[in-house]
Amino acid sequence: MKMVDIRDIAKKMGIKSGRLNKTKLIHAIQLNEGNFDCFGTAGQGECDQSVCQWREDCIPVVKKKRG
Repeated sequence: MKMVDIRDIAKKMGIKSGRLNKTKLIHAIQLNEGNFDCFGTAGQGECDQSVCQWREDCIPVVKKKRG
């Protein structure tokens, strides 16, 4: 998902995106939704949250970190 779309989601939730990077902004959105702020933290690049709206972006982030 593009940052402009993520910022739009945050704005609709009343979250100020300011200078937050993608990961920190998604964490803020996840916490606002009442979820764990787990974006980019899936162990071994596997995640059991199959309906998460961030999944498509999350797994590549994890794999890149493990590099």
